[in-house]
Amino acid sequence: MAYATGRTYLDADSHLMERPDFIREFADAKLREQLPPLNGGNQGKTSAAWAEVVAQPGHTPERVEKMVQLGDGLIAGPKGYRALGAFNREERSQALDQLGFAKQVVFTTFSVGQALHGKDLDLMYATAAAANRASANFGAEDPRLMGVGLLPLEDPERSIREAEHLIGLGLCVAMVPHRVCGGRSPGHDDWDPVWARLAEAQVPFALHVGGSPLQLDPVWMNTGRPVPDDWQGGGENVRGKDMIALHQPAELFLGAMMFDGVFERHRALRGLVAELGAGWVPGWLRRLDWASRIWKKEPELGALTRLPSEMACEQLGFAPFVYEDVGQLIRESNDSLYLFSSDYPHYEGSKNPIERFEALLDAASEKSRNRFYEDNFRRVFPGIG
Repeated sequence: MAYATGRTYLDADSHLMERPDFIREFADAKLREQLPPLNGGNQGKTSAAWAEVVAQPGHTPERVEKMVQLGDGLIAGPKGYRALGAFNREERSQALDQLGFAKQVVFTTFSVGQALHGKDLDLMYATAAAANRASANFGAEDPRLMGVGLLPLEDPERSIREAEHLIGLGLCVAMVPHRVCGGRSPGHDDWDPVWARLAEAQVPFALHVGGSPLQLDPVWMNTGRPVPDDWQGGGENVRGKDMIALHQPAELFLGAMMFDGVFERHRALRGLVAELGAGWVPGWLRRLDWASRIWKKEPELGALTRLPSEMACEQLGFAPFVYEDVGQLIRESNDSLYLFSSDYPHYEGSKNPIERFEALLDAASEKSRNRFYEDNFRRVFPGIG
């Protein structure tokens, strides 16, 4: 029996754990020479099996069989590179059989740094194109796997070409960096063709951890005492103080899109916010609503026909962390806003995300539960049928 049973579960956030040449295998020779191998070996617990991954394209038959025998307990089994389907697409299909999710959005883990960040635009866009070919290949044989493309937003002409590329590859989501876009607001007229094309293709954009710097400026860690490792045991991941501000760039990015009229002009555009938490959403929407009213004499705000909170309920979806009280978030805002995710095979998803979310949805109606596990996903991804 599968882990997720009794209703349809659509998973808004999972990952693949890239091998060193994940991008380089799909890059042309010139780009391959410029790209260092991806390094998943410096991430604490996540990289416990790094040497094994470097050596072979999948787990040994003995390890696969051991994980298959876990059955519906796979979700509580090995994580990171040791998980079934972490980096091998055939194994991932087996993992989905055991997990029971009808659809699963699959983000990369380490490719983002090379494809969305950097100063060499030629290299960035070429890397994104190669990474997108690699992601499309990972999910090519299983329609349950919804691949995520990486879409830099630095040069509008190149971005629209890469948007066309990732759409043509069959990728279902376009992850964009949540920061200023080539010296422009994401609501600048130059970016409208990108948002229009994604809306037309029914491909949502996604904001995800890693789309903006994970960590605070180091001065915030200067207490005169040793800087702590993060909870996974690594020194380069998110630590407690980083969590204070992790979502703030996403707040600003989405708020700018709303106030600049992007969602007004592109009613079919959808957006997913994953692994940035959702505890901030109710207060953020209240603040946007009152700001839009107070400053409505500004021409663009005065032209809005909906409140920001209404735009969010119609066009955005947020995936809470398992430790955030989604029941309370629903009571404080709207049950149309939140989506289930497992974060498989990352540790952050926990050993039993459904149980943890259910404990927080104990007072929610069946309608709200259906929205959380399925309906809101279908609203954000209208193209899945």
